[in-house]
Amino acid sequence: MFSKVLVANRGEIAVRIIRSLKELGIKSVAIYSTVDRESLHVQLADEAVCVGSAKPQDSYLNMKNILAAAIGTGAQAIHPGFGFLSENSRFVEMCESCGITFIGPKSETISLMGNKANARIQMQQSGVPVIPGSEGFIDNVEEARKIAEKVGYPVLLKAAAGGGGKGIRRVNNEEELTNAYEEARREALSAFGDSRMYLEKIMENVKHIEVQVFRDEFGHSVYFPERDCSIQRNKQKMIEESPCSLVTPEQRKQLGEIAVRAVDAIDYRNTGTIEFLMDKNHRFYFMEMNTRIQVEHTVTEMVTGVDLVKAQVRVASGEPLPFRQEDIKLLGSAIECRINAEDPAKNFMPSIGRINYLYFPVGNLGMRIDSDLYAGTEISPYYDSMIAKVIALGHDRHEAVEKVKRLLSEMIISGITINRDFHLAILEDPEFLSGKTTTDYLERVFLPKWKRSEKNATV
Repeated sequence: MFSKVLVANRGEIAVRIIRSLKELGIKSVAIYSTVDRESLHVQLADEAVCVGSAKPQDSYLNMKNILAAAIGTGAQAIHPGFGFLSENSRFVEMCESCGITFIGPKSETISLMGNKANARIQMQQSGVPVIPGSEGFIDNVEEARKIAEKVGYPVLLKAAAGGGGKGIRRVNNEEELTNAYEEARREALSAFGDSRMYLEKIMENVKHIEVQVFRDEFGHSVYFPERDCSIQRNKQKMIEESPCSLVTPEQRKQLGEIAVRAVDAIDYRNTGTIEFLMDKNHRFYFMEMNTRIQVEHTVTEMVTGVDLVKAQVRVASGEPLPFRQEDIKLLGSAIECRINAEDPAKNFMPSIGRINYLYFPVGNLGMRIDSDLYAGTEISPYYDSMIAKVIALGHDRHEAVEKVKRLLSEMIISGITINRDFHLAILEDPEFLSGKTTTDYLERVFLPKWKRSEKNATV
């Protein structure tokens, strides 16, 4: 087991990792930018090293400075969290060359699955059903036009190295294709340094279903109950839950076995998530794989009682998985809401400033709030707007919803604007309560309805 681990991240995920390291008896090293000097993750860690200025490329994406911090403090391993360098194969290679363990999969696995087009090809070869579309990269707009005609409009142009909603364009017809293709390529090159594209048919009236998987170096694999991440805005998840209320136990087993088959085929190590789309006939299609811990890992932890971060550390240190498939049991239903520093009434404009007062109302069983906030925290414009995650476990979905509503309604974060009331409105929406919401529901139906109600309320 490691004696010291560097956490190459910030915010709530850095705090969450440091807490698990403490419980494992492992010393932690935090990194921080100049504007994060007083952040909670810095205060909680045993050691902290400044790795650069406020801009991410100067600090949290500065591979040389981060590795220098690890070597200088004697850290044996690096946990990347999510975002930043968590899926950067070059960084993993640099860790390996420095004799530092990267807590995650191997560099070649990240390269394979991080490129969305390559991942599609690998899944096709493994017998995993994929969304209809291109079989590899699209070399030019004419090739894209031929594939689009074959699978039928509307289609989605996607950056091969993409993530976070960047390098993606919806194309409804042939007339839109040329401009969309060039725009997506430019955005992909700017965001990822890689302009390669692929194409998928847009699957409409679908749910976004994902499966957390774990595999150790001894070839032991397990899957966890699926998560329903269909409540999305601008291709970003807002509410996640586990299990999906529409997935049967038989389908859960089938989906899990598909996910395990996929990770076994690529000799995967550590944890990751395979994302699927589920159509109205409950057919599942591979969308992509995230080779890291995810924001919504918390609902899986709540619904199974497994600490995924501790398991990550153990497996990375060479230990076998601390659980087998028969140990993974559903304990109920869990729901997570992502709390962002933004104003939904002003087109979700980011909110920055100082937290004047903070109250997190936990206290009962099955409740959890992950955050790096404290009274006095400065919310800067340099990083992602997510500042907290509110999670609740219930005996069933109804109880989980009521618990989350209670937490949200009692929570106080003053000094900035947050999306708390928007979440409460979603949680009371009849369609959401039915469990039938699809990936386009929030923007197509709920948001226009909510805007009208907000406008009427202010008249």
